[in-house]
Amino acid sequence: MADLPCAGQRVQLILHVRKFFCDTSECPRTIFTERLIPFVEPRARMTCRLAQAIQLIGLATCGKLGARLAARLGIQTSWMTVLARIMAKPAPPAPPVVQLGVDDFSFRRGCTFGTILVDLERHQVLDLLADRQAETAEAWMRASPTIELVCRDRGGDYAAAARKGAPQAQQSADRFHLMKNLTEAVGLALVRCWTKHQQERQQESQAEACAEPGPASRLSGETWRSRRSRTPGQGQQVRQAARSAEYEQMRSLEAQGLRVVEIARQLGKSHGTVRRWLAQGACPAGIHRRPRFSQFDAYTPYVLERWQAGCHNGLQLWHEIAERGFRGTARMLYAFLATVRASTGALETAPAQAALHHLPSAKKAVWLLVRDPADLEADEREALAALCQASPTAQTLYPLVQAFRQLLHQRRGDLLDEWLAQARASQIKELQSFVHGIEKDKAAVITGLTRPQSNAQTEGQNTKLKLIKRTMYGRAGLPLLRQRVVHAL
Repeated sequence: MADLPCAGQRVQLILHVRKFFCDTSECPRTIFTERLIPFVEPRARMTCRLAQAIQLIGLATCGKLGARLAARLGIQTSWMTVLARIMAKPAPPAPPVVQLGVDDFSFRRGCTFGTILVDLERHQVLDLLADRQAETAEAWMRASPTIELVCRDRGGDYAAAARKGAPQAQQSADRFHLMKNLTEAVGLALVRCWTKHQQERQQESQAEACAEPGPASRLSGETWRSRRSRTPGQGQQVRQAARSAEYEQMRSLEAQGLRVVEIARQLGKSHGTVRRWLAQGACPAGIHRRPRFSQFDAYTPYVLERWQAGCHNGLQLWHEIAERGFRGTARMLYAFLATVRASTGALETAPAQAALHHLPSAKKAVWLLVRDPADLEADEREALAALCQASPTAQTLYPLVQAFRQLLHQRRGDLLDEWLAQARASQIKELQSFVHGIEKDKAAVITGLTRPQSNAQTEGQNTKLKLIKRTMYGRAGLPLLRQRVVHAL
């Protein structure tokens, strides 16, 4: 009989048990062996405590890794035995569920998905479902009539499942997903404004390139950059033509009755790309990338000012800006001065115009708008002020985003209607889409903005599930994955 190791050495027990013989002729069993439960199960070759140790090792590490770890601890076993011990662990008794958290997870990223169900009161995973279909979740909820609250994301499948499977329960939209949806809407609005701004900048640059510099011409802080034309090049035109051809293929395949998944498979695109292109109703335009800025840009106004004051010594200017914090080489300064000397006009840069050149990117601007103003640094507050001054859209979005953030953190669902009215009056189409989505799920959104429960516990359990799945290299089926998640240490 194998037992737990001692000082890293294997231990085997030799058991002597008694046998009993029954003299009753009607008894179907004539020999009875002495039982040693709970020390050892009948007909077992290892003690219960060794079997439990192997089971715990398997729950923490799974099959082959568990067998290697057991060998280091002095336990001789195989990976199949480890898996058998995991699967032999009985399911815990199902307590009555009052607050249920629902979320999806991926067996294979972007391809197959499942559903995780969490008891929000006990912080325990209840079950894993094989898919994220509304019918599967509905059947599980119907078997639990004690559910009073269902916390979920903004997806429609789980909303339909809760509505049919647990009609007595109150649905709550997760606050994190609400803020995430608003952040995405703000990002789309800023990208649209940035694209328009870049187009205007390109037109201005083309007009400046056509005009001959005269004595009164002015050199801005970014003119020293490369002299390449900012008109769309041949490569960009080719890529746009390729996108147009792919878009026409999508439309043709859609007219033939093919689904989005089949179109994406034929064209080698992702499902989201195909769905987004078809929803736009036109061929998407290329991305207009913002020019890159260097550390020398912050010292351009000072160098221009000193040049106009009569200091034309490049080495002296480089020492002066180095004392002010410039850590670059003198070559960057000489490249700028070469452009300055080639110009015949006065070299000035308006402060407001320089501020426009240093606006943050759309991605950074989103976080400036949605973050708590108390958490912003001094330079971030300056960038936020410049952003609101340069962009009317950002100036309109900022108070609305901050009002929704306060409404969310303070759980003031009673103020939602007032905020929705202000958002509609903004006339920003991306914000209008966000408002329309809230209107479709308004009852759950108000509950999420009123009650303290959220889907945070479910998201945390989902993160733990991903860790467990990756320790098995994503090769575990649903039964084994369910055992390891439900009985996780």
